[in-house]
Amino acid sequence: MRISELFQSIQGEGRFAGTPSVFIRTTGCNLRCWFCDTEYTSWKPEGDQRAWESVLQQASAFECEHVVVTGGEPFLQPDVVPLTHALAQAGHYVTIETAGTLFRPVHADLISLSPKLSNSTPWSGRWVERHERDRDQQQVVEKLISQFDYQLKFVIDTRDDLGEVQDYLVRFPKVPASNVWLMPQAKTNEELQERSAWLVDEALRLGYQFSPRLHVELFGNKRGT
Repeated sequence: MRISELFQSIQGEGRFAGTPSVFIRTTGCNLRCWFCDTEYTSWKPEGDQRAWESVLQQASAFECEHVVVTGGEPFLQPDVVPLTHALAQAGHYVTIETAGTLFRPVHADLISLSPKLSNSTPWSGRWVERHERDRDQQQVVEKLISQFDYQLKFVIDTRDDLGEVQDYLVRFPKVPASNVWLMPQAKTNEELQERSAWLVDEALRLGYQFSPRLHVELFGNKRGT
């Protein structure tokens, strides 16, 4: 499997924000969100081919309960299946972060789904049509939320995105508001503070959860954090 980086930090987003975690970041993505904060796994993918057994060994050496398999899009990697099952067998709590466009029979204690809204589509270039075609896969999302504990995490750029979140959730009437997280689109601390200021209030108004981006706040948008 192709790995761009493997490190220990804290989970910055969603249900386990602030939790010490080991991050296994795969490289390669089938989408091209214009605001992607890890371009080295999507627009300009970097990374080394590694056997999943060596990835398991390195991740377990941190002796950290929580392991987050992220990307890029980790479901592009066939070996994510044996890796996640082996992580569970080794006693780890496994979170998989995915855009919800692909499915594999992985082990996951939590699927962290980040469905891509229309605000993610690049403005121009050869990826526009493909991104729009692939970003919304309802059947895949339905399968994931029926088989795993999950959270739905939406990247919010402007207030106009909030209506699209509500329209999206109409298609999934069994999803409780407690599983829905609104997260500000931000690559800098300044952007994070500006959007968080109003998004907290909007999350409260709508009955959803607000997701911080602690890694941006504490470390800035840089690798290995």
